[in-house]
Amino acid sequence: MIELSTVIQELRTELSTAITNGAGEELRFELGPIELEVSVAITKEGGGGAKVRFWVVDADAHGKVAGATTQRIKLQLEPKLAATGSRPEVSGHAVSGER
Repeated sequence: MIELSTVIQELRTELSTAITNGAGEELRFELGPIELEVSVAITKEGGGGAKVRFWVVDADAHGKVAGATTQRIKLQLEPKLAATGSRPEVSGHAVSGER
C-alpha cells in the first residue's frame, strides 16, 4: 500500500515533467480536470492525537488488508499553475521525455 498523498505527489511530478517537455512545442494540450479513482484502506491511529490515514490499495492486496476499512474514492483535480492560476499545457510527447 502507498499513502494517497504520495500518489498525488507522483501525479504532480509526472504532470510537471510533461509541462517542461511541452515548452516550445508547436502542438500542446491544455490540461482539463483530472479524475483519479482509487481503492483506499482507511486506518485510524489511536492516542491523544488520533489520526486518520488513507492508503491506496493495490488490486492484489484487496483481501489482505487487515484492520482497515476499504473504500473506492474518486477525486477530481483541477491542475493550475501557481504563478498564474491558469491551466497548464503539455506536449503530445511521452512523459518519459523521449522524442
